[in-house]
Amino acid sequence: MAIPGTHTEPPARFEQMLDHMARFEQCHGPGQGQRFFFSPGRVNLFGGHLDYNGGPVMPTAIDRGTFIAARTRPDRLLRMASAFDSQVVEIELDRLPNSPLGGWVDYPLGVVIDLMAGQSRRDGPEPQHGMDILFGGDLPIGSGLSSSASICVGTALMLDAFWDLGLSQVERVHSALRAERSFVGVQCGIMDPYAIGCAREGHLLWLDCKDESIEFLPIDHDRLSILVTNTGVQRTLAASEFNRRVEQCSLAFEALRMACPTATCLRDIPLEVLEDHRGSLDSVLANRAEHVIRETRRTFEAREHLLAGNSQGMGDCMTQTHESLRRLYEVSCPELDLLVEAAEACPGAYGARLTGAGFGGCTVTLVSRGEEEKVRGVLKARFQGRFGVLPQVEVFEGDPGPREIFGF
Repeated sequence: MAIPGTHTEPPARFEQMLDHMARFEQCHGPGQGQRFFFSPGRVNLFGGHLDYNGGPVMPTAIDRGTFIAARTRPDRLLRMASAFDSQVVEIELDRLPNSPLGGWVDYPLGVVIDLMAGQSRRDGPEPQHGMDILFGGDLPIGSGLSSSASICVGTALMLDAFWDLGLSQVERVHSALRAERSFVGVQCGIMDPYAIGCAREGHLLWLDCKDESIEFLPIDHDRLSILVTNTGVQRTLAASEFNRRVEQCSLAFEALRMACPTATCLRDIPLEVLEDHRGSLDSVLANRAEHVIRETRRTFEAREHLLAGNSQGMGDCMTQTHESLRRLYEVSCPELDLLVEAAEACPGAYGARLTGAGFGGCTVTLVSRGEEEKVRGVLKARFQGRFGVLPQVEVFEGDPGPREIFGF
């Protein structure tokens, strides 16, 4: 058994992988040549909804994610299945669809289509064999932890390995991004695939979405823990409302750029310009723009707190971000708001905010190391007292990013 790289997998991960490989054989039958890949999810600590507005963001990959088991076939059939349902999708590489089929399969399928087209553009050799694939994992789907980017980046890594494409990290990131935008139809920003595809353990990723430059900023896990609380509220409005926010920000920028000719994105608009022209803007567009402009400033401030070791300053920025996302961007819900309020009043917690696009899903809370159980207890009690159910509250560690773990 070969284990590429230097990251030591926890024992529980191997147990999960062996279970996934057993499911693979149940689905696709016994055989040789199976390979196993892991692609993490992510939480975003700073920079809410800034990535598609050219702003800076600070996410980190987490130790939960997507499992992909795969092996080659002698024909040109793709046989894709999920450990979470009984659906098996069969598609010929020579007859790839032009439009989404509906459901989870569109995400990996979009990557297949993109990479096949990329080989054609590069005049590279066309993949000669199909594959049996089983997707699974331990990342809650639809919870705002970027399960879609996780499966897309993981699929790009897996296909790169099997088809010997020689892709760089960034090329895999952009393939995942094109799959979501062009095939699935979600006009997402660049943060999620970058946070996953370019992860470094023990660091937050500083990604300036205006020029796609990246830095790795260390986070002291000896002093800080990241607590993620799942409300259980399904993000049924996330895709449509996300696209609406993208459109609203685009309209706000078009209305304001005349007063700021050097601006190339909404992040560049000064707050003074917005205030001078607020009266001529639709109030909703003005609120969206205000969030983006103030959040850009706040994210730079949070960076300085991180580098200075000021945990409370970081936490304050997170809580202020949530209030802005609730009031100006309108992507929160009562369950998320309660968890942030509970964290704000809890000793040992520095701050909290919704993570991901919002409309349900999870909050992320910055906690002093050693205080996790106390904070967990407060969050559970407050949530159960208000909504009658216990939320799932977990400590998430960092992750080094997508990788092949073993093959046999």
